[in-house]
Amino acid sequence: MKIHEYQAKEILRKFQVPVPEGYVVFSAKEAVNAARKLPTEIAVIKAQIHAGGRGKGGGVKIAKDIAEVEAISQSMLGMKLVTHQTGAEGKEVKKLLIEQGIDIEKELYLGMTLDRSCSRFVIMASTEGGVEIEKVAAENPEKILKEWIDPRVGFQPFQARKLAFGLGLSGKQVGNAVKFMMGLYQTFNANDCSLAEINPLVVTKGGEVLALDAKINFDDSALYRHQDVADLRDLDEEEPLEVEASNYHLNYIKLDGNVGCMVNGAGLAMATMDIIKLTGGEPANFLDVGGGANVETVRNGFKIILADKNVKAVLINIFGGIVRCDRVAKGVIEAVNSIDVKIPVVVRLEGTNAREAGVLLRESGMDFIVADNLQDAAKKVVNAIKN
Repeated sequence: MKIHEYQAKEILRKFQVPVPEGYVVFSAKEAVNAARKLPTEIAVIKAQIHAGGRGKGGGVKIAKDIAEVEAISQSMLGMKLVTHQTGAEGKEVKKLLIEQGIDIEKELYLGMTLDRSCSRFVIMASTEGGVEIEKVAAENPEKILKEWIDPRVGFQPFQARKLAFGLGLSGKQVGNAVKFMMGLYQTFNANDCSLAEINPLVVTKGGEVLALDAKINFDDSALYRHQDVADLRDLDEEEPLEVEASNYHLNYIKLDGNVGCMVNGAGLAMATMDIIKLTGGEPANFLDVGGGANVETVRNGFKIILADKNVKAVLINIFGGIVRCDRVAKGVIEAVNSIDVKIPVVVRLEGTNAREAGVLLRESGMDFIVADNLQDAAKKVVNAIKN
């Protein structure tokens, strides 16, 4: 789950992680009132959307006085902010963060996530702050410092000092950076985060270290332990079909293609999308209906897939292990009957009672395209769209 920058900074404050003073606002009038509370005359106005690259898209601006705060806020609220992460359609700006100006000496990068290659959390730091860290990793990987965290002892102060010295910090900057890193680790650990990114992490001319920007994502599977975090979810920032799918307890992610996919199991779903692309098609979604697919699950899955107007055909790929294929076939037949599907539906069922399932589909009186294997299914669904 993602949250806004202002929400991330509120969480960081609870763990004594230094952030600039700022206020979230929903109108130009509120922006002016917020700017008057700041300790600096200069105010930074930041659009609050779930996407990076806001500055390049015009979503971060500096106001030198109250008049500029009002003018910038009026123009920014309601705008469609387009960044490299939003796509061409952009996102509507509905709220702003009004923040104090900071006297910046250095811009750095600090992040924490899970390194799946060694099953440990890792804290990363770089002198290349304020830019896309992915670009730094690709072009200058030696500029990214890493410290892996032993789960038995947690992140240690000596590791934070090592990173601080590696960033070229000195004097009081080192002590402040160590406190910052330890606080970020505590924030991450206490809230079951999946990503914490401070970009830029800034050092002021007075030697203070604080988060000029903050991005925090959370492990969805752990939200039941953190109702306060779950309450921060902003449904306006999420894909509507993904929100609807979550209400049905379906794992769905919308993509840009035209082949709707309904699969049981995340690994099989990934393989299905891969083979569709290798066959010349483009998957329209990731949809894992889980191991206990039934009539209701299949019906809800169809509703979600068909709500995407780009979908021109559907590929159902089910492996019958826990669930019997004949039960899935009955569910598919009933679901298609009740929804009145008007696009080609290719079905590949393998596993327990697969043969019986094939008979049910062929004798249903419906225009199912039954596939013998995964590659055959991919070819048939791509050809169905072409024809």
